[in-house]
Amino acid sequence: MSESDDYTVPEVWKWQNDSGGNWASINRPIAGPTHDKKLPVGRHPLQLYSLATPNGVKVTVMLEELLATGESGAEYDAHLIKIGDGDQFGNGFVDINPNSKIPALMDHSTATPTRVFESGAILLYLAEKFDAFLPQDPAKRTECLSWLFWQMGSAPYLGGGFGHFYVYAPVKIEYCIDRFTMETKRQLDVLDRRLADHRYLVGDDYTIADIAVWPWYGAVVLGHVYNAADFLEAHTYTNVMRWAEEVQARPAVQRGRMVNRTSGPPEQQLHERHDASDFEHRTQDKLET
Repeated sequence: MSESDDYTVPEVWKWQNDSGGNWASINRPIAGPTHDKKLPVGRHPLQLYSLATPNGVKVTVMLEELLATGESGAEYDAHLIKIGDGDQFGNGFVDINPNSKIPALMDHSTATPTRVFESGAILLYLAEKFDAFLPQDPAKRTECLSWLFWQMGSAPYLGGGFGHFYVYAPVKIEYCIDRFTMETKRQLDVLDRRLADHRYLVGDDYTIADIAVWPWYGAVVLGHVYNAADFLEAHTYTNVMRWAEEVQARPAVQRGRMVNRTSGPPEQQLHERHDASDFEHRTQDKLET
């Protein structure tokens, strides 16, 4: 890989499959499956195929929050998709998400099984299906959806921008780190100003907006992703910190963070989830599968 000072933009871009650093083996400029792999199907109507990245955590938190309200129809099977191994390029997964990104959901409770991909779409689908965590008041509903879509549009700057160049890029480029750090801090300031006089993003009610935003922005200020809390001076965003800690304290959030997790302390991992009792009956053997 060339240093930025030596790089000349070519007239036509050509793919160099050794230029992606840690992710070179799975990055490619074309879509579609690379291999045949049938997806497992568990016993519940809702089948989730995911990994505990921030986007994956959104959905497992949502499902655990629904179950915490007593909504038995939200029982689900969570199957692990190892993106480092390219599981997302199996034809079974691509049939559910042609974009080959986790998470992906199949709802077998409908007359014809319904596929849902993109984490924000999954949150909205589940909120509407179970009439939960989405305000009925038109003004509040609109505010909730505005913050949901804010997250979907903003997080790529945090993850693919800041996170990539600060943590994963094989070459540390000052311009890139400065550019995306500035934008990440601006976004944190947007949240901090909103949360200065609102308990949650839509006011007093915890909604899918919080469920969408927390795994990214709550996680980064609490040091769960990118190990960048000090670098970003996270403690200065006092309202975000207050909100992040309150959301993290919710039992459903703690359970949701564990599902499909393959890193961190073993006691915080539940590679696959097929029943609520899996949280209580985790064994070292399960963690090592």
